[in-house]
Amino acid sequence: MKEKVQAVLDKIRPALQKDGGDVELVEVDENGTVKVRLQGACAGCPMSQVTLKNGIERVLKQEIPEVKTVEKV
Repeated sequence: MKEKVQAVLDKIRPALQKDGGDVELVEVDENGTVKVRLQGACAGCPMSQVTLKNGIERVLKQEIPEVKTVEKV
């Protein structure tokens, strides 16, 4: 599943990079929890939680039904 998650993150990445940010995949566990590290402008942005839940998590869940939640580390 890690490869699928990475492929979806690679699709999302250009939108984040356009705003000076990025996302790094840290871990995918057997329970469907994806852990990511927000980088660049996203790391300190006050809207990063919105980006994480309404952007990254929503797209990952749509594309990969096994994904249950996304957390930042």
